[in-house]
Amino acid sequence: MRPRQWIKNLLVVAVPLASGTFLEQGVVGKIIVAFVSMCLAASSVYLVNDVLDRDSDRKHPSKSQRPIASGELPVRTALIAAAVLAVGGLAVAGLLASTDLMWLVAGYLGLQAIYVAWAKHQPVLDLASVAAGFVIRAIAGGVAVGIPTSTWFMTVTAATAFFVVSGKRYSELVTQGVSGTRQGLKDYSEGYLRFAWGVSVGIAVVFYGLWAAELSSGDSGFWGRVSVVPFVLILLRYARDIDAGLAEAPEEMLFRDRVLQILGIVWVAMFALQVYA
Repeated sequence: MRPRQWIKNLLVVAVPLASGTFLEQGVVGKIIVAFVSMCLAASSVYLVNDVLDRDSDRKHPSKSQRPIASGELPVRTALIAAAVLAVGGLAVAGLLASTDLMWLVAGYLGLQAIYVAWAKHQPVLDLASVAAGFVIRAIAGGVAVGIPTSTWFMTVTAATAFFVVSGKRYSELVTQGVSGTRQGLKDYSEGYLRFAWGVSVGIAVVFYGLWAAELSSGDSGFWGRVSVVPFVLILLRYARDIDAGLAEAPEEMLFRDRVLQILGIVWVAMFALQVYA
């Protein structure tokens, strides 16, 4: 179920935080519901993915220790748990939030089912599928609270997610080579993945600047404009880790990179000052 990767689901906070509604009554409760439902759905996907990848995972130095690959967790038990978690995620979203959130979670499960069964073996589509999962997580918070998501926000999220995913593939290619356990790596070269994460990070920076300018229009836009600086530094710091082949597990890198954490705190503080001050 990979609880360390549930940190990705904190993206549900993004839309309410950016819209300035985070502190309104009842919003936090709905965000928690969205977070829980996405964690349940994601855990279901992780289990199914590990069942399908169990043979290749056994050849990987660290993935071979996963419960299914190691034989500690039977395949039948994992699939039953995956079904229960998927239904649980839909139920939590539909009963405690809204039918809109339930359909969004269903869309996430459908997209990830296509990914684990087929798209992850297709060049470019695998990157797009994983990036789309990040976008759905971010939209889920807005749907739960009933806030429309801006085009700027979705573009920045999608481009940043594609940057992270292509960087992850680059690090896997550098450390494992085309003979690694991920079959899709043979369809990429280091040059192509560098191009992919270079283009996506450029799009993210440009559209974040446009979004910040929109948020900070008027006389009190100082913090919105200045927040571009830590945002760019975060991407540059992460790009340095990608280039060094250290971004194979983004969530682990986030936990151990203190500079990245500090930059993240500074960026969030500036953004919050712009929206709430």
